[in-house]
Amino acid sequence: MMFCNSLNRNDFGPRLAVFASGNGSNAQRLAEFFHADGSATISVIYSNKPDAYVLERARLLGIPSMIFDRHTFYDTDVLLRDLRSRSIDWIILAGFLWLMPPYLLEAYKGRIVNIHPALLPKYGGKGMYGMKVHEAVIAAGEPESGISIHLVNEHYDEGQVIFQARCAVEPHDTPESLAQKIHALEYEYYPQVVKDLVKGRP
Repeated sequence: MMFCNSLNRNDFGPRLAVFASGNGSNAQRLAEFFHADGSATISVIYSNKPDAYVLERARLLGIPSMIFDRHTFYDTDVLLRDLRSRSIDWIILAGFLWLMPPYLLEAYKGRIVNIHPALLPKYGGKGMYGMKVHEAVIAAGEPESGISIHLVNEHYDEGQVIFQARCAVEPHDTPESLAQKIHALEYEYYPQVVKDLVKGRP
């Protein structure tokens, strides 16, 4: 576990923590949206992958970051103490691949949000993430796909769905071209849905 240096930031509204395991493009989109909007603040970015590019994005954005391992996440209360020390109100998952542990689900009941790159309940569950989802959608001949934004519970991708947006799957689409469509939906809708949710709007 290690901490990265950060720039001082002025916080506004609810304080959000983003958990991410990979590239972090959704994390950056959320951070830029709330920096411009001012209705909430991305106060910290957590990652379980020391080489995840999301950590470089956090550094460039001046957002504090923390790296943790499986033992720290599941067998200690280090994460919970750190979240509380930062007065975090909501946890936002942005490409985070581990199941949330019971202590975080309890401490942030109804306040952990995830985005999935398919129309749940289809193509969800353990191991269904990223290109694997798009490959499965194409292979099944689905006429459409999309995004699902949902609350997080103790099972992968089974929490209450609060928003979905759809796109057509064309005959010529590949997993790569479908991924581009899904990313566009994520960037367009995830920040606004999170904003409405943390502000208590239906």
